[in-house]
Amino acid sequence: MRTLLLLFIAVQMACSSASEPKTEKAPLQRSVTGGEVVGFSESGVHKWLGIPFAAPPVGDLRWKAPQPVVAWDSVRSTKAFGPAAMQHNVWGDMMYRSDGFSEDCLYLNVWAPEGGGEDLPVLLYFYGGGLVAGDGSETRYDGASMAREGIVVVTTNYRLNVFGLLAHPELSAEASYKASGNYAHLDQVAALQWVSENISAFGGDAKHITIAGESAGSKSVSTVLTSPLSRKLVAGAIGESGAAIKPTMAPTSLAEAEQVGLEFVERIGATSLKELRAIPADSLYARYLRNTVRFPTVIDGYLTETSVDQVYEAGDVPNVPLLVGWNSQEMPAAVLLGEDMTARNFVAQVNERMAPVAKELLAIMPHNTDKEAVASATLLASDNFTGYSTWRWSDLHANEIKAPTFRYYYTHPRLGEAGIGAPHAAEIPYALGNLDIHKTYEWNDSDRKTSETMKAYFANFIKKGNPNGEALAEWDAVPASAKTPPVMVINAQSSETEADDRRYPILQRLYEMEE
Repeated sequence: MRTLLLLFIAVQMACSSASEPKTEKAPLQRSVTGGEVVGFSESGVHKWLGIPFAAPPVGDLRWKAPQPVVAWDSVRSTKAFGPAAMQHNVWGDMMYRSDGFSEDCLYLNVWAPEGGGEDLPVLLYFYGGGLVAGDGSETRYDGASMAREGIVVVTTNYRLNVFGLLAHPELSAEASYKASGNYAHLDQVAALQWVSENISAFGGDAKHITIAGESAGSKSVSTVLTSPLSRKLVAGAIGESGAAIKPTMAPTSLAEAEQVGLEFVERIGATSLKELRAIPADSLYARYLRNTVRFPTVIDGYLTETSVDQVYEAGDVPNVPLLVGWNSQEMPAAVLLGEDMTARNFVAQVNERMAPVAKELLAIMPHNTDKEAVASATLLASDNFTGYSTWRWSDLHANEIKAPTFRYYYTHPRLGEAGIGAPHAAEIPYALGNLDIHKTYEWNDSDRKTSETMKAYFANFIKKGNPNGEALAEWDAVPASAKTPPVMVINAQSSETEADDRRYPILQRLYEMEE
C-alpha cells in the first residue's frame, strides 16, 4: 500500500511539473532597462537590433531631453532595426536598413561575439551626416566585423536637424536646466549611459567603453568626451574627420541659437510651442526643408559648459587615449579655386580669403606650378572643412592629456574617383571592416589590404588603448609640443611619417580672428 501511495505521488508530481509553464530564458534573451529582449545569431555574431534606450521623443516630449525608456511586459524581439530619425537620404552612399523614418527613433543596436565572454571591450559608434542625416543601421557602421575581433559593438540613433537641434526661448524656459537645443547630443549621452548600465548583459565591460564617430559623429565624440554629463563614462575615443572646434560645427551661444530658432518658427508660421508640437512630423520636416536653416549646437551650461578648447585648457578632459585623424581630400581644390585651377588663382584666392595670414601661408604652401597649387588648395579647403578642427583636437589632447594620442592620415583613393586623395567619409567601411556589405564600389585587393590594416589598428586601440599589434607598422604616440609629430599614413602600404604642421598655427590665428 505504501509503495502504491509513493508511486501515486510521484506520478502527480510529474504531471504537475509537466503542466507548469517553462520559465527558462531563450539563449539570447537578456534583461535590460525596460524589460526583456531576445536577439539572434548570424554569421558567427550575436545581434540585438532596435533596442529602445529612451522614451519616444514625440508629442510633449518633442524638443525635450531624452526621458526614461517606456517599459514593456512581454519579451521584445530585436531582430530588426528601429526607425531612422526624421530625415531624407541626403547623401547617396548612406545605405540604410531601418524601417523608414520616424520621430520615434531612439533605438540602438548591439553586436557581440558568438563565442560569448565577459568584460569584453565595448565600441559605441556615432554616425556622421552633418547632424541632418545618418542612421545606426547603415551598412558602413555594421558591428559584426568588429564583434568577430572580440569586441561588443553598439550603434545608436539620435535626433537630427530641426528635431535634434532647435533652440527657442520657450523651450529654454520650460527646461529644468534653462536651455534648449543639443537634443542630438543629449540622445548620445543617454545612449552612453544605457551602454554603461546594460552592456554587461551582452558580455561587455562598462568600464571599457570607447566612443567613436566620423564627421558629425567625430564632432559628437569630442562633445561627449568633454561634457560633464558623460566624460566619466569614457575609456577611450576615436575621432574621424571632425571636432566641435571652429571653423567646423563649433557650438554657439544659447542666445544666438535661440535667435535662429525664433526666426525659423516665424518663417513657418507657428505662433506657440503648443502649436509647434502639434505639427505632424512629416509636415514639420517638409517646412524645415523649404526654409533651409543650419541649426547650431549650443553652449548651454548643461551638456556643454564651454568650448572644447576651453575644456581642455581647464584640464577637465578624462585621461583616456585618443586615436584621431582625417583624410587627404576632405574637400576638393575646387572649393577654393573654382574652375580656375592655376597657381595664379591660388595666390589670388589665398590673398582674398585669408588676407590676415596670406603672406605666411603662401611662404610655406607650394604653388610654383599649377599642380602644386591644386595640391595646396586641396589641403587648405580640407583644413577649413574638417582638417584644422581635427588637428586642433589632436594637438590639445597630446599637449594637455597624459594618455597617448595617436594620429592618422588616410590617403587611399576609391576606385574610379577623380581627385588627388581620399574624400570625406571614404575610410568608414575600411576602418570597421565592412567592404563586403557596403556594396557601393567594386572593391579590389588594394581596398581589402587597406581595410585589413585600418581595422586591425582600430580593433587594437579599442581593446588596449594602443593601435599597435603584430604584422602592423609601428605607430608612435604624438609627443607633447611636437613640431613634426608622428602620423600613420593609412593606405594599402601604411607607414609612419613626420607631419608638416607649419600651416596649422597660422590657421589657428586666422580662425581666432574670426571669432
